[in-house]
Amino acid sequence: MLDVHRLRLLRELDRRGTLAAVAAALGYSPSAVSQQLSQLEVEAGTVLLEKFGRGVVLTPAARILVQHADVVLAQLEQAETDLAAMAREATGVLRVASFQTVLFALVPRTLTLLAERFPALRVVIDHQEAVPAFSALAAHDVDLVLGEEYPDRPNPRSADVDEEDLVHDRLRLAVPADGPWAQASRIEDLATASWVLEPDGSDPGDWALGRCRRAGFEPDVRIRTPDALLHVHLVETGHAVALLPDLVRAGRPRVRVVDLPEAPSRRLFTGVRRGAGGRPAVRAFRAALREVAAGTTGSITGGGGNSSALL
Repeated sequence: MLDVHRLRLLRELDRRGTLAAVAAALGYSPSAVSQQLSQLEVEAGTVLLEKFGRGVVLTPAARILVQHADVVLAQLEQAETDLAAMAREATGVLRVASFQTVLFALVPRTLTLLAERFPALRVVIDHQEAVPAFSALAAHDVDLVLGEEYPDRPNPRSADVDEEDLVHDRLRLAVPADGPWAQASRIEDLATASWVLEPDGSDPGDWALGRCRRAGFEPDVRIRTPDALLHVHLVETGHAVALLPDLVRAGRPRVRVVDLPEAPSRRLFTGVRRGAGGRPAVRAFRAALREVAAGTTGSITGGGGNSSALL
């Protein structure tokens, strides 16, 4: 009989790549992980790991076993969900990974609602960007992830993840309220402006760069940073212009915003492991987050989308 815990270790090794990484993530020593996988080889009756340099690689037999482990562990996840659903009340610990925009604009009010409605639920938040957060979800390091998807940059869908749309967050041009760029009415008017963008290779950064190039110019990027709130601050203080989602600007001091052709938006969504969507804690968190998102985006766009709105 194959041991489920050892199957999970094998799957973690497939995802993380090294025994040391598995050990660090799960709180074991590398030697303990190695011993458990050696025992799994005995149970399976075949070689699962081969030495490669200073590490190990999975054999073809091990990769087949990982595929079966995915199915077995997903079924166990569903069983745990079914049992948790019998309680009807959201309790226990829910581990959430979220990136900065959602943490700043939506999570505080969401936590307030959950504390009022489900005092026995403890939510633990980990600040992570979307891509590594989904790796953490697969590794059972977190239970729910906040993800984002930019226009024309679809994320690969995973059969192991249950996604649920949260909100479509409008993307607009943001310029200082005063100064030489304040009267811009089109992105083309800012061909000589100073820009702040997210890093190369990130979906937000690459999307913004592509938008400028579609307008016929290469932006003069003075600052690259993943800190969305710094983007807003640089615009407010007159040092740069930017392409920003509405939620980044929620509750911030005044900047002037300009609508973009085609009204692009980024898709925000939540993701959980397949089979976990029915857990009371997951349902409660998703419902509260949707409620807060609807109220927040409604207050931002309630003015009718004025192309020169001051926020």
